[in-house]
Amino acid sequence: MLRLFAVLVLVSGLMTPALAQENVGDVRADTGGAQTLNDILQRQADQDVDDEFRRDAIGDPSLAAPTTEPLGTRGGQSDAELWRGVRYDTADMRSQIRGPATTTLIQDGGMWWLKFREGPLQTYGAALLGGTLLLLAIFYFFRGRIEIEGEKTGRTITRFSGVERFGHWLLAGSFLVLGATGLISLFGRKFLIPVFGHDAFSTVAIATKWVHNNISWAFMLALVIVFVFWVAHNIPNRTDIAWLLRGGGIFGGGHPPAKKFNAGQKIVFWSVIVLGTSISVSGLSLLFPFEINMFGFTFAKLNAIGVPGWVGLGDLPYPLAPQEEMQYAQLWHAIVSLVLTAVIFAHIYLGTVGMEGAFDAMGTGEVEEQWAREHHSLWVEEVDEADKQQSKEV
Repeated sequence: MLRLFAVLVLVSGLMTPALAQENVGDVRADTGGAQTLNDILQRQADQDVDDEFRRDAIGDPSLAAPTTEPLGTRGGQSDAELWRGVRYDTADMRSQIRGPATTTLIQDGGMWWLKFREGPLQTYGAALLGGTLLLLAIFYFFRGRIEIEGEKTGRTITRFSGVERFGHWLLAGSFLVLGATGLISLFGRKFLIPVFGHDAFSTVAIATKWVHNNISWAFMLALVIVFVFWVAHNIPNRTDIAWLLRGGGIFGGGHPPAKKFNAGQKIVFWSVIVLGTSISVSGLSLLFPFEINMFGFTFAKLNAIGVPGWVGLGDLPYPLAPQEEMQYAQLWHAIVSLVLTAVIFAHIYLGTVGMEGAFDAMGTGEVEEQWAREHHSLWVEEVDEADKQQSKEV
């Protein structure tokens, strides 16, 4: 008899979890979409919670519990169901304002964007910029400044015309302003508010936003100018391979032959053009909200090709709500801008303290002949040949 009782106790103990799980499911169904304790604990632990059971519980009488039940609805649509529909953007909302997203009161998908912006974006963005500056400092410490190796001639060669330098400095100046104001926008709430307070930061944030939005037009114009003037000189060729294999001569051993732009400068040029264009397009999307939708269309094409599966991911989200388009545009704008800023840090270093004679190219447009022969020997030969040809014609 005791053995039989022990067996019954053991069996009932094993069945309890299954019955509990079954009851949880029944409770969720009986209450018309209420959360369970497990749902709440998962959400508090920042774990994903399947909320499909709540999305559909927005007042459909067929889904509601009978009115005769203790927790049954009183028919129609309860307040909880109404606000659930507002949250998931399924409620029948109407507005006198016409346009995208005007009837969306709560954008449920905005929290992931906020967490990513205040978390990984700031953390890895700061690490990228700080790490780049640290590597440049280490390189300068061990390599030192790249000096002109041969004896200076005292003669100069015209490297860039006034119009070319205007395009360069318009691009450089606007980018520096955009970079500074963009960093204030990205990191200001975390680092500036604790120092200056909310009121002072509010004034700064409003001013930087206005400057950022308007200086952007100068950046886009300058991007077109430098592309038109220099694209022909930045087409890759065989000499670039030899230049890269020798590391550009920055570690010693002489400088490999190069034309007007060496392989390193071509990398910077195309980085500026490609990344700058991407930044400009995403910036236009932010300047004109809901007018330029890039990501929904792109995600649909990538899903159709199966690109996410190549890296073990599921389909990218599609379709996107109007606010989601803006959120992706903002993140893309910030990420690409941070990458381009790191590239420009290296460019500024080599153009100033990192290499003797380099700044003169954009400062006065004239460079020391010996510097030109060491760094761009093939270009100097082309210039000499052009001068000889011109002399013959005269």
